[in-house]
Amino acid sequence: MIIPVILAGGSGTRLWPMSRQHYPKQLLKLFGDKTMLQQTLLRLEGVANLAPPIVVCNEEHRFMVAEQLHEIAQAKASIILEPVARNTAPALALAALHAKTLAENPILLVLSADHMIKDVGAFHVALENAITAAKAGHLATFGVNPTRPETGYGYIKTKMDSAAATGIFYPVVQFVEKPDLVTAEKYLAEGCYYWNSGMFVFQTEVFLNELQGQSPDVVVAAEQAKVWAVQDLDFIRVDRESFAQAPNISIDYALMEKSKNVVCIPFNAGWSDVGDWKSFWDLSDKDASGNSLIGDSIDIGSSNTLVFSQDKLVATLGVSNLMIVNTPDAVLIADQSQAQQVKSLISQIEKQKRSEHLQHREIYRPWGCYDVIDNGDRYQVNRIRVKPGGSLSLQVHHHRAEHWIVVKGTALVQKGDETLLLSENESTYIPVGTKHRLSNPGKIPLEIVEVQSGPYLKDDDVIRYEDSYGRS
Repeated sequence: MIIPVILAGGSGTRLWPMSRQHYPKQLLKLFGDKTMLQQTLLRLEGVANLAPPIVVCNEEHRFMVAEQLHEIAQAKASIILEPVARNTAPALALAALHAKTLAENPILLVLSADHMIKDVGAFHVALENAITAAKAGHLATFGVNPTRPETGYGYIKTKMDSAAATGIFYPVVQFVEKPDLVTAEKYLAEGCYYWNSGMFVFQTEVFLNELQGQSPDVVVAAEQAKVWAVQDLDFIRVDRESFAQAPNISIDYALMEKSKNVVCIPFNAGWSDVGDWKSFWDLSDKDASGNSLIGDSIDIGSSNTLVFSQDKLVATLGVSNLMIVNTPDAVLIADQSQAQQVKSLISQIEKQKRSEHLQHREIYRPWGCYDVIDNGDRYQVNRIRVKPGGSLSLQVHHHRAEHWIVVKGTALVQKGDETLLLSENESTYIPVGTKHRLSNPGKIPLEIVEVQSGPYLKDDDVIRYEDSYGRS
């Protein structure tokens, strides 16, 4: 049995302003009509003996992850919540310990939720080779054939002339950090170096035994956290205090760089970790002048430029080598040479105590989402979308009143002791201090416009009495 383990806890800061802390790149539809998480799982279709996946994600993203898995018929997936970020080694230890409860020594296929692979057929061939290596007791890692002297990736050095080399995998000599350009050019010329993809295949017991030998504190913390784990709706919640004792360490540092049992599976399948907007531009379709124009855009005379616009017309005239990313609340304009430095802008945003690095203007909740259309002194206007069957908590506000107007669908409104069923163009008023709940009993999304008024309109003016999603 092969169990996919999907690591979905990244933040994708270099893809700001699309990727935000509360809505990172793996949950976005950057390529086509499926998110990167969904595409990661869908490209496994056709792999034999595949079991439902284990997804390890940030607790803040749990409802979005669960919803996206349901959308692609992966409702049987195990979703493990990281109570605190501790990097990939503790996350993988948790997943492996859980896998032991699902089958006897299954093979784990470890993938990141935010990678792009264009040639799925070539990936499947490499995967078969990796499974062969794993069955032989190795820790297999995928090494991407380098196509350029890339300074943004770590590298794997292999021993290609070894008698142990099989032709489909090679012993790993060394994992090396991101090099400078001169070193990267040297690696490319030598021919025994591969880009480190961060994808792995191994038997569960082999992995845990080796991790225990190389980084026992990682295993101990994961075991303690798993002992006190509880099932909560679709999620597995591990013990926060125990998991926090795990070192903050990657699987490369904790195990792969130390083990003598690692082999590299070379593959060339159009892989990218989509780590920045330059990588995104590399993968995107382009016109004859090298421009990638996505969304509402007009261009005259530009070259090698990326435009990604979500909500308004972006017009470019005679520019070159630019990255222009427009979202409803932030716009990035940068030279392509600065793609790796976008994360430095996050530091500036944090220093100014702004929130644009945390979330989009449209805020996602387990029941749907809302968008702040306008606000001012003592008022705020929201557009609220509730998915079919979704329901906000039964709640009360002490400082604001709300007026709801149904734009689309049917709303079931609990207001004090009164229950209302509202159709399009109908409305209701929620006075200050009145218990209320909004639900969607229909089969299509419910959309309403909400007008809040009062002296204090922050989100913390809410007391929940009942909630369908286990929130406090």
